[in-house]
Amino acid sequence: MIMVHEYPFAFTEYELFTLLMKTKSPHYVRISRAIAKADCWTSYEVEKKMLNGLLKTVDRISITTDMWKSSQKIQYIALTTHFVDSDWNLQKRVLKFVGVPPLHSGVVVYDALYKCLQDWAIEGKMCSISVDNASYNDVAVRILKDSLSFHIRLPLNGKLFHVRCRANILNLLVHDGLSEIEDVIDNVRESVNHITTSIVRLTMFGWNATYAMLSCVLEFKDIFMRYVQQNASYKYLPCDEDWVRVEEVCSFLALFNEVTNIISSKKFEYIYI
Repeated sequence: MIMVHEYPFAFTEYELFTLLMKTKSPHYVRISRAIAKADCWTSYEVEKKMLNGLLKTVDRISITTDMWKSSQKIQYIALTTHFVDSDWNLQKRVLKFVGVPPLHSGVVVYDALYKCLQDWAIEGKMCSISVDNASYNDVAVRILKDSLSFHIRLPLNGKLFHVRCRANILNLLVHDGLSEIEDVIDNVRESVNHITTSIVRLTMFGWNATYAMLSCVLEFKDIFMRYVQQNASYKYLPCDEDWVRVEEVCSFLALFNEVTNIISSKKFEYIYI
């Protein structure tokens, strides 16, 4: 429960949790945070040993990696391995979270990647690595490819080694296109911000993505036009040409949105073997 829900180790010392456990079992003895931590660490070591055994039966693996930032503003790399097991089932396992210092370079990322591969003894089984299009990743993958080529022969001489993230490419394409109507989007967003000061209307305008905002706001286009007549402080009404541009953009953003949802689906997996 602590690991799945990311509770603090001190959770086992909480008074109400102890009361709950004693209600279920009068003989329950409170577990200290130190014991909880030790138990979680033991579980990790058991799972790691099992994964080590599984990886020994695999001939080829692929790696995906991405840079993240924790709620404490700490940057780290997440490394995940993908492989097909002996029963021809696609498997995915997180290998490691590696903290990286600010102003991370390709060399720093490479060092983190290669050390992880060595720790798991899988550097000789590398088939491909998928990363986003950051420049430091280009450097890291190039160095990694050169290092591995000294010890193993990569499939197709490494032509498929560097795989660029499809979701990241789609994201770059969409943002590049949206920059062409940035002024229209700003007007629409300010219009929404102006109206959502009303709690009642706020429930009608709930979104996170630009596409969701634009497609939703089109349904309320007439409301904005009437609203400007009722509120003199509202200065962001898009013109007719802006509305036409929004409709055109939404027509092709819908396709990007559909593809992104497919790629992000848990059922959609891809691996180079």
